[in-house]
Amino acid sequence: MKTLLIMMSAFLIPVFSSFAKEGDVHEKIVPVNDVYIPNGFDSGSDVFVVVNGWFPHSCYQLKEARVDHIGSSLHEVRTIANVTEGLCLTVIVPFHKEVQLGRLNIGEHKVRFMNGDGTYMEKSLTIEQ
Repeated sequence: MKTLLIMMSAFLIPVFSSFAKEGDVHEKIVPVNDVYIPNGFDSGSDVFVVVNGWFPHSCYQLKEARVDHIGSSLHEVRTIANVTEGLCLTVIVPFHKEVQLGRLNIGEHKVRFMNGDGTYMEKSLTIEQ
């Protein structure tokens, strides 16, 4: 019996050590629920949008929004949160962030707000002359 316990503990120690430890922080792409896009941008404007969403518990903290310009008129935004392992309050926490897109060319642009699972919300904006 003692030998069996020693063999089981030798197997389980590496398995449990691979789990996240309390206090560990990792990044996670979080979905946005809504996007506000102001009107009136022109080719000389620094374009921005405002994203809003909800974190599922208190261990999420907004880190940044990453913008990838896929083409001249297609842009992807990923909203990133730091998630801390440990005890968390089970409350829904709102967030909002102004996201700078930079100066864009004149015309119609598509902005995709990526959810982290391959899906996205797509919005349009027009840059005037």
